[in-house]
Amino acid sequence: IVGSMASDGSFQQRLSYTTLSDLALALLDGTVFEIVQGLLEIQHLTEKSLYNQRLRLQNEHRVLRQALRQKHLEAQQTCRPHNLPVLQAAQQRELEAMEHRIREEQQAMDRKIVLELDRKVADQQSTLEKAGVAGFYVTTNPQELTLQMNLLELIRKLQQRDCQVGKAAL
Repeated sequence: IVGSMASDGSFQQRLSYTTLSDLALALLDGTVFEIVQGLLEIQHLTEKSLYNQRLRLQNEHRVLRQALRQKHLEAQQTCRPHNLPVLQAAQQRELEAMEHRIREEQQAMDRKIVLELDRKVADQQSTLEKAGVAGFYVTTNPQELTLQMNLLELIRKLQQRDCQVGKAAL
């Protein structure tokens, strides 16, 4: 959910005084700051894990491509010249089939990543809703998601300011 605030001020106009008051009350004891920090750490770990899974898949595909190229090269080197066109046509079909399978695996991985990130967003929304943070509930509405991202950014900025004030007091 963590995002950035709209520079045009549109998100401030959508926040009612009640929402801001409720948010301020929820932030008083510092628990919400800790929850947001925990959610952010979980999000970063999840993103890193998904990124590494995708990298592993890409590396597996690179190895498959190299192995197939090597296999084709060796077959061509031992092939009789009059059979070469037939061999090359068969190899082209094999290459196309493998590239098709690779594309399907990459698309399946990307769908898995999007679903996992969507689940994380819903988990974050649910956690913040249960913690009583105003403006948070499970939704997929893009406008509401943007509002929630802006609220989170506001919370994080307040948290940073609070930390800076605390350090200055020491």
